[in-house]
Amino acid sequence: MSAGVAAGVLLIVLPLAFNAAFAALASRFDYPDILRRPTQEILQRFRDGGSGLVLLWWSFAMTAVLLAPAAVLLSGALPGADPTLLALGSTAGVLAAVVQFLGLIRWPFLVPYLARTATDPNASEARKEAADVVFQSFNRYLGVAVGEHLGYLLSGAWSILAGVAVMQSSTVPGWLGIAGVAVGTVLALCSLEFVGTFEPKGWKLAAALTPVTYIVWSLWLVVLGVFLLL
Repeated sequence: MSAGVAAGVLLIVLPLAFNAAFAALASRFDYPDILRRPTQEILQRFRDGGSGLVLLWWSFAMTAVLLAPAAVLLSGALPGADPTLLALGSTAGVLAAVVQFLGLIRWPFLVPYLARTATDPNASEARKEAADVVFQSFNRYLGVAVGEHLGYLLSGAWSILAGVAVMQSSTVPGWLGIAGVAVGTVLALCSLEFVGTFEPKGWKLAAALTPVTYIVWSLWLVVLGVFLLL
């Protein structure tokens, strides 16, 4: 199998798997809206979901890993593009996959323990309060800072670099490169949602743009993958 075919398959599978898992979490766990609820309610809902919900979160985290090989293979499928640009693109794509995986993997491994602690009728109030602090701290650190901020920023950077490489290569139409640069720029902008003065409540513009941008980004990946398979 050539690098182009492998990259095309992964670029199609990645957004489909990611959005399928996201939709399942939205239906089963009311994610991400549930994160605005009190910690005790979140952890109770999580525990009520049982092992099926834990496995769903694990599957969601695994979808992030797919971006790493997709980014590397895409670089190998674009002859004529600048080698340094391709190397930077591969690096950005791998790093984007790593930070998004780290942001999500807390759910199937850390959160189950916190849910058991917070919902244990024999647990003291001090232990429940400690579970609240740990959950919210990891949510801000791994969820917001690592998974979302660095994830959006690096995914945007990879999309921009990949878009420029597409324009330099004749493998796929140049307009796909322009689209990649555009959606990557907006995705990088969305990474600023909780930066600086926006930290307490978030930047409303970025919050509104993020879901739409991810849909457009997903469509761009699929279309890019299809053209690589043609």
